[in-house]
Amino acid sequence: MKAVIPVAGIGSRLKPHTQTQPKSLIPVAGKPILGHIMDNLVRAGVNEFVFIIGYLGDRIEQYLTENYGNFKLEFVIQTVGKGSGHAIWLAKDHIQPDEPLLIVLGDTIFEADLSAVFESPISALGVKKVEDPRMFGVAEVDGKSTIKKLVEKPNIPHSNLALVGIYFIRETKELLDCLDYNIQNGIKNNNEFHLTDALQCMIERGVVMTTFQVSTWFDCGKRDIILQTNRTLLKRREQECYAQLIKAGNIIVPPVYISPTAKIENSIIGPDVSIGMEAVISRSIVKNTIIGPGASLQNAIIEDSLIGSDALLVGAVHSLNIGDSAEINL
Repeated sequence: MKAVIPVAGIGSRLKPHTQTQPKSLIPVAGKPILGHIMDNLVRAGVNEFVFIIGYLGDRIEQYLTENYGNFKLEFVIQTVGKGSGHAIWLAKDHIQPDEPLLIVLGDTIFEADLSAVFESPISALGVKKVEDPRMFGVAEVDGKSTIKKLVEKPNIPHSNLALVGIYFIRETKELLDCLDYNIQNGIKNNNEFHLTDALQCMIERGVVMTTFQVSTWFDCGKRDIILQTNRTLLKRREQECYAQLIKAGNIIVPPVYISPTAKIENSIIGPDVSIGMEAVISRSIVKNTIIGPGASLQNAIIEDSLIGSDALLVGAVHSLNIGDSAEINL
């Protein structure tokens, strides 16, 4: 099974963090967002991957090569952000039109029984009920979960089934034809070529699609959702005892993830804290926070925060959103 994963977005809602690293590499519960996606797909039997990269794409390629180099990895460059449909269209030379295709958006952490999805005789799109569907692609279905219509970010939604960014396509040739048709004819939505519009084109041409429910879905596009994702995944992670850190005068309140190379002294860590490689924390209290690799905290009290790689914080604060390599002295 081959998966196509677009990871070329600039992540404007997560600035300043995405000014220096791709959104898909932001760490959550001890692993980048993209790492969680890859592990889910590998467990489901996917062994070939095509990535559409753009902004800071070299970092994504390096991460994948170092951590998943035993799989077949291919990379396509999207120089201009023209939407998810355009991204998939760029990868057409790496897609076999007569074989099933899995598409997974690169900022979506999910849990679903993909092995059952792969057995579906028709194309199947992952969905989940949401309170406000206006920010998502939406599937309108009949009583048998057959999709009648797909709409990208509708002003007046007629369904609360949001597309979660997981698409299993049986009719790959028809998808490529619809992508090409939309791009050649300039069929856009909010000035972008959306994958949702190409899928709707397939439905209008007679392709039958169904939905499948995902049990867990995190659209990691905002700080609060990333922190929520971190909390949820930490609770499911097997906790270490961190005996050496406790002996060194620290208090550890699970659930937490602390990199083995991080240095912690005279601090209270947790709950719901992830600390990256070679981070240094001294005389601080940290709750519900993600601290990136190489960051340094001294005499700090922080909560509900996202601290970028190599950031330096000295002082006492309550809630922060600090990008990579920033320096704050309070």
